[in-house]
Amino acid sequence: MNSYQQKWIEVLKNAHIPGWKIEARQDEIFIEMPQVTDLKLIRDNLPATLGAMALDIDLPKQRVKFIFHNGYENFEYILNPDEKDLNKE
Repeated sequence: MNSYQQKWIEVLKNAHIPGWKIEARQDEIFIEMPQVTDLKLIRDNLPATLGAMALDIDLPKQRVKFIFHNGYENFEYILNPDEKDLNKE
């Protein structure tokens, strides 16, 4: 785990979002949410939310992959994608 990923975990945990379990999984951040969580709402608001939270992080930006799961479905979001992410077909 790199320091940028660790800082994101710290920022997310400090948000004290009820029912969210946040943990590192290799080079990813896995977020388990309550089953009643509307993933579409999370996905639609995620870029703005992470942008606001990023103001508290003063480390050099690195690629970090978030995996959001609510017990039924999941989605992934990559912050600071690398060349490999951008060239996926």
